[in-house]
Amino acid sequence: MPVFLNHITTTVPQTAYTQDEAGKTMLHKFEEGSRAARLTRRIYAHSGIEKRHSVLPDFREGADAPLLFDFDTKKFLSPSTGERNDLYSKEARVMFSATAERLVGECPGIEKSDITHVITVSCTGFFAPGPDFYIVKDLGLNPSTKRFHIGFMGCYAAFPALKMAKAFCEAEPEAVVLVVCLELCSLHLKPSEEIDDILATSVFGDGASGAIVSSRNEAPGTSFRMDSLNSTIAPDSEGDMAWTIGDHGFDMILSTYVPRILEANVAEIVDGLLSENDAQRADIEHWAIHPGGRAILDKVEQGLELGAEDLTASRAVLRDYGNMSSATILFVLDHIRRSPASGRPEPILAMAFGPGLTVESALLTRV
Repeated sequence: MPVFLNHITTTVPQTAYTQDEAGKTMLHKFEEGSRAARLTRRIYAHSGIEKRHSVLPDFREGADAPLLFDFDTKKFLSPSTGERNDLYSKEARVMFSATAERLVGECPGIEKSDITHVITVSCTGFFAPGPDFYIVKDLGLNPSTKRFHIGFMGCYAAFPALKMAKAFCEAEPEAVVLVVCLELCSLHLKPSEEIDDILATSVFGDGASGAIVSSRNEAPGTSFRMDSLNSTIAPDSEGDMAWTIGDHGFDMILSTYVPRILEANVAEIVDGLLSENDAQRADIEHWAIHPGGRAILDKVEQGLELGAEDLTASRAVLRDYGNMSSATILFVLDHIRRSPASGRPEPILAMAFGPGLTVESALLTRV
């Protein structure tokens, strides 16, 4: 029985910073002419990002009760993990429910009374009752709605959520699954002279995305049939990307080797998924690659021998939003969904990666 991604919606916080603005703010941390200052200028200038969104107004004049940066003194603050998570709990609850409300309201043929399952995804904070609970409560869904939360998996976590949704729909043909991914990455910014931290501060932003999954094809031309989903682990790479909880926020390990690891492994991973489905790279009409950073997209493009135009959607999302962790891949798929449809089935290869180094991929068809 086919299962479909019926609709996708995306939301971002109101506050947005240009990459130039963000880079100049980060330079307040370092001595002029220092190695860290030079690296910051170079990394921000070549990031492929024009702007990112944040729940924090700290980096502009007039912010009340700043969390990370005092604009008046130009000093970075060092809030505890608890203080960061308190703001996450406040902002995330509202944004999760707003995204879910918008998603159901926009999806053709779906009413709130149709929702049977809710899956929420996040790795940038915790609270309980969790976002799955509040979506049911705030939207007035059936109190017996089945709820699940996927936490702390990282940038690829939308894929496990979609796998769960697909499995529910295959087991229960009348199931309608609401999936919402939300990340407030900016809460964990920690400027330091370490290149991992400079890379992380240059690329991550805040955002949320959601999808409705069911066995119905309610919106021909903008629905994605979920044909096959796959997961694998790149060899000898668990130390190159990690996400841990520290005393002053969550700590990102993002090795400069990650792009090269992906380049070395991506062709085998993609070709394996395609061969299982009697397809090849030439059959793919749209590539939806998680924009973890400009270097990652460059190396995936090289590893798969793609043309510059093949990653248009991924680079557009990177340019306009940065890397929003688990929420990002649905932004890329939404970019494809909004593009003109050909009127015939259009194969899509979607992929994201995160701690492990875990690589999740999916073969979809726009129908």
